[in-house]
This record gives sequence, C-alpha cells and structure tokens, in this order.
Amino acid sequence: MTLSPSQTAPKHLTLVIALLTMIGPFSIDTYLPSFAAIEAEFGVSRAVLSQSLAFYLAAFAVSTLVWGPLSDRLGRRTVVLSSLCFYVLATLGCALSEDYAGFLFFRVLQGAAAGGSLAAGRTILRDAYPPEEAQRALSKAMMLFAIAPAIAPVIGGWLQDSLGWHSVFYFLAIYSSLVLVLVLLWVPETLPESMRQSFHPINVARVYGRTLIHRRFQFLVFMLACYFGGMFLYIAGAPSVIFDFLNLGVGDFGILFIPLVGGLIVGAWTSGRLSHRWPMQKTLALALVLMVLGAVLNSAQALAVSPTVLTTIVPLTFYTVGIGIAMPPMTVLTLDCFPGNRGAAAAVQSFVQMMGNALIASVVVPVLDHSPAWMAMGQLSLIGIVVLLWFYLPPPTKS
Repeated sequence: MTLSPSQTAPKHLTLVIALLTMIGPFSIDTYLPSFAAIEAEFGVSRAVLSQSLAFYLAAFAVSTLVWGPLSDRLGRRTVVLSSLCFYVLATLGCALSEDYAGFLFFRVLQGAAAGGSLAAGRTILRDAYPPEEAQRALSKAMMLFAIAPAIAPVIGGWLQDSLGWHSVFYFLAIYSSLVLVLVLLWVPETLPESMRQSFHPINVARVYGRTLIHRRFQFLVFMLACYFGGMFLYIAGAPSVIFDFLNLGVGDFGILFIPLVGGLIVGAWTSGRLSHRWPMQKTLALALVLMVLGAVLNSAQALAVSPTVLTTIVPLTFYTVGIGIAMPPMTVLTLDCFPGNRGAAAAVQSFVQMMGNALIASVVVPVLDHSPAWMAMGQLSLIGIVVLLWFYLPPPTKS
C-alpha cells in the first residue's frame, strides 16, 4: 500500500504518527521516578544511572544515521515496522535485566531502535502533505506528542509505587506493541518506488557529505538542537529540580512536566493556526521572542529568589510555548533543504538533536544541577546561540 501524490493522506495518519513519536519521550521520562529504586537495586549512584539516559540518547542519535538512508531506500513504513519490533524486544530486555551492565546494554539497544521511528515518522508527514499542510499536520502531531512528557512521569510514578520499576518497561513494551498494530492498519507507504535512493555506502556518504556543506541546513539543525536543549536541560535534570530544588516527592513530577507540556501544546496549536496566515520565517521570529523571554525571566528569578514551584514553572512555560511554535516550521524548512533525501535529512536533524541531548544529560546536567542559577544560565546560553545563528541564517538555496 503506497500513497501516490494524487491521493489524500489517510484520516488517522497524523494521530498514528503522533503516537509513534511519543515512544521517544515515554522512553526518557517514564523511568525518571524510578531512579532511586533502580539505584538501590543495582547499587549505583545517581551520576552512574544518569549515564543510562545519555547512552540511550547517543544510541538513538547514531542509529538515525542508518535508519534515515534506509527509509530513503526501503520506504518509511518498512523502517517504522522494523524499528518497532526491535524496540519491543530491547524494552523487554531492560525489564528483565538482573544487573546494571545488562540494563545499560538493553537501554542502548532501545535507543537504537527508537531512532528509526522518529526519523521515518517525521518524513512520513512531510511526504504526505505540501509545505503549509505539513506544518499544520506536524503541529497537530506535536500537540498529541507533547502529552507524553506530561503523563510519562505520572504513569512512571504510579507504576513505581504500585508494581516497581520493572513494570515501567513492561508498560513501554505494551504501548509500542499497540502502536505497531496501528501502523500496520493505518499507515501507508509514502515514498514511491520512483523516488527510492541507493543505500550503497558511497551514495550514503555522498548524501551526508552534502548535509555537512549545506550552510542553511547546518544552521537550522543546530538552532533546533540548542533551543530544544534549553528545555531538555530541565527534563534530564528533573530529579534534581523536583527532589533538591523544590523538595518534592516521587509523585510530584507532574508539577514540573504538566505546565511545560501545556506550553508545548499551546505553542503547537498556535503554529498550526499561523500556518496559512504567516510565512514560516515570521512564525519562527515569534517563537524566538518567547523563548528568549522565558530564558531571561528564568535567569532573573533563579538569581533573585529562592526556588518555588511558581517562580520555576512560569518562565519555563513561556519557553516551551516558543518551542511548540517553532518545531513544525523548523522541521519543514530543514527537511526541504534536501527534498530528494528527506530520510537522510531527518536523520541528521535527529542525530544533532539527540547527541546534544546526550551531552546535556551526561556532561551539562551533572555540572549545573547543583544550583538553580547555574541551570537557568545554561538555558540562557543555549538560546543565545540560537539567536546568533538566526541573525546569520543563510537564505534558501537549491540542494
């Protein structure tokens, strides 16, 4: 079943792609409330266990460089189905691990598998719709996708309190299996045979070489990685924010995540509404203003007052509204730098974003999470880089 250019995209396509991309944040956030229990069972420190998140993200990032060209050669649907099967098996391995070495090994495999779903999922929506409609579809998908970071730690906290940390990974295996069934039923192939690309190593290297010298593409992917990293700093550092800064408990992760996700949803809805009214450049400018405002307010409150739920959450919510507005047009602009190799372009975009997240989780958070002020200044520095890149963004050129 292949979707031809003259056909209308299936009714449920956006919903299924949103559920598919939710696997990523579920894999990151659902086990955060179980950190203390996993540390106790395996006899490791918080810093050591945090490496399981960094390794997951690094594996995710590297794997996209393989999944992306594969989706350009074999088709998007084949890659999604293969990566989902791989993910289910790796997740069960995490649940059944008896020591930290085994757990870390299966987390790496889990990240490698999850990379295929994200890389191919983004390109499916861009394949199926023209640019403005793709921005609207991505906005709708992000509104649903954004629910995951809000409910994931809540679900994880409930599972941890009721059934223990192993149940978190059984939940992820069940969820991904259900998504696999939905993909089989409702997601067509969106890449025609006539547009398939060679997976020969020389051809793949040539495509990636073009991405390295395409200045506009590089600016866009680094902008995305930096502004998303400003939010991920607080996701990866959530145990410190909840337990150490705000003196809250295992069941309180929703206090941080729900408002942040509410900001993402509001931003994604706004982006969808603006898709037929404003050019993408203007929409991105609005998003940057909101992110800068959020980062400045966050730094000001962190330096001036002792952390409270209100002073911590409000600036971060402004920031995530900006992210929600920026993500759909940024994704469209990035993929359209290489219309004939959108799978590879999505792979590079995911690689840079996830490697950035991995560095934040493994290097930046351990350095900054001892102080609210240091974390806020880290976020401000990241958005400062984005603003600099924005002012020097090269104009569109043919790839």
